[in-house]
Amino acid sequence: MNRRHDKLHSVDARTIYQVLEEAARAFGDAPALHQPGPSGYITYSWKQYLQAVGEIAAGLRSLGMARGDVVALNSETRLEFYLADLGIMANGSIAAALYPSYPPKDLVRTLAASAARAVFVEDPQTLAKLRGAPIEHWILLTGTAEGAITLEALREKGRDALARDPELLAHLRSEVRPSDTAILYLTSGATGEPKMALVTHQAIVSNIDMGPAVLPIGPQDSTVAFLPSAHIAQRVVIELLPIRMGMPVTFFESLMKLPQDIRKVRPTMLLAPPRMWERIYSTICAELRKRPAAARKAFYGGLALSLAAGRYRREGKKVPWRIRVPLKAADRVLFSKVRARFGGKLRIAASGAAPLSKDLAEFYEAVGMPLIEGYGLTEGGVVCLNPLDHPKAGSIGKVLPGFEVRFASDGELLVKGPCLFSGYLNDVETTGEVLRDGWLHTGDVAYADSDGYIFITGRKKELIVSSTGKKIYPSRVESLFKMEPLISQVLLVGDRLPYLTALFTINSANAEGLKGMDQWKGRAASEIAQAPPVLAEIQKTVARVNKQLAPFEQVRKYRILARDFSIEEGELTATMKVRRTKAMENFKEDINELYAGRE
Repeated sequence: MNRRHDKLHSVDARTIYQVLEEAARAFGDAPALHQPGPSGYITYSWKQYLQAVGEIAAGLRSLGMARGDVVALNSETRLEFYLADLGIMANGSIAAALYPSYPPKDLVRTLAASAARAVFVEDPQTLAKLRGAPIEHWILLTGTAEGAITLEALREKGRDALARDPELLAHLRSEVRPSDTAILYLTSGATGEPKMALVTHQAIVSNIDMGPAVLPIGPQDSTVAFLPSAHIAQRVVIELLPIRMGMPVTFFESLMKLPQDIRKVRPTMLLAPPRMWERIYSTICAELRKRPAAARKAFYGGLALSLAAGRYRREGKKVPWRIRVPLKAADRVLFSKVRARFGGKLRIAASGAAPLSKDLAEFYEAVGMPLIEGYGLTEGGVVCLNPLDHPKAGSIGKVLPGFEVRFASDGELLVKGPCLFSGYLNDVETTGEVLRDGWLHTGDVAYADSDGYIFITGRKKELIVSSTGKKIYPSRVESLFKMEPLISQVLLVGDRLPYLTALFTINSANAEGLKGMDQWKGRAASEIAQAPPVLAEIQKTVARVNKQLAPFEQVRKYRILARDFSIEEGELTATMKVRRTKAMENFKEDINELYAGRE
């Protein structure tokens, strides 16, 4: 079965720098970027954005960086990253962003494999960790260090080059073609070793040109950027799409201050991974447990009313007054406080970078903040998005204009469109495995309903087949456990084994709020994980979730781990997705014990 969306306004092929030129002409002195500083925000207008990018491009050319050279970036998401990223692409070079949270030895190896000639680094401390990489030019976004040029010095070089040759930018503009590679995505590798995907200007611009048809944002809107800039969701939706739409971006000060940043900025659009939405939900549940029984009853009663109202609306029916009237009061007194955590102006709450559970989506819909889930991948761009006026919980939405999808005989989602990647760097064999006859084989098993909404069932590579032949997609079961406030992470095990088991990690902050935990407050996470109140609550949690599952999906045995999964140990990607293979390798002794019968 094929599904296609063809209603795409025809736009000439162009480069990303040309899109920035269009934005500068259209929005001029309006604010484009806001970076927190010691004494308030540093703000760049669209004209200043364009000027800085031009100076960086000219500066890179004066350093000898040419069209087609790889220039890497290793920085948290910040204003200087945006300037450098666009500057690299404007020079005709290929921008390769790293995940700064990954271990330095992995980053050094990745830099060598990418053949990067220059690297933009956030600060001297980050630079010190990467010194072993074979790099010709180090460029510091902030601070100074021996053997590195500062971003300001690079821009000065660019200004000098432009003064000597006023036609330099015009020359670069004509030299760089839409068919040239713009970005080398260094994928976060949730299912194995990271791969390097090449994507052209034309593919990226085709993707952001789909924006006006499905995402009505503009200069009157605002967002907060905090996802890793190496991830496609951040790169396309929060860095490049705002250029196409004229939406200003505010950068976060730190992850610790992110909740305050969001309340201060009062964004109208916010993109976050499911992990953030899960943590906010867990925090709300933990806070409710501390409230009087009457307050808890009121909140959950209001949720039940809102969920019932949602069912009426989905069926196209009018919500009865017996639900509508008390729900209005519940929204004013209870749910408005949840929305106030996000500043009170949020109209597009989007979830991306990982699958979102249906139950979590229904919770946010019930409190008046429906999560708009989309679907994208490094190799294909952003492919699907839920309609803002009619999202379906549990769905990744409908196909964006210009894409075509179909489903293979085993249910795998196949994608065709103008935004597909060109291939993996120096890996023809793997490219041929996923890109066949113009169709991208996503590795995701999915189906479409009668209204054209697509639902992801799971990853082909993650499918668990028990020794009795039963097929289990772990993401469905794991999502039920992730709704439990006490659980931080969960990993299901059971492929070719007689029954399903699980590894749990504990949310220590929520665990300390359990009844009977006073003597464990402030102790190490490993001690909290084994505290009797925690053990008892996890036992209840497993029993509660198992009741919602078929017998072959139920967790028969489990282990509570002494520590959480981490990026440093290789068990999590930068967007907090579990790397199943690595996690199972690191905790293989715990898994072996679960199947050896030792408790």
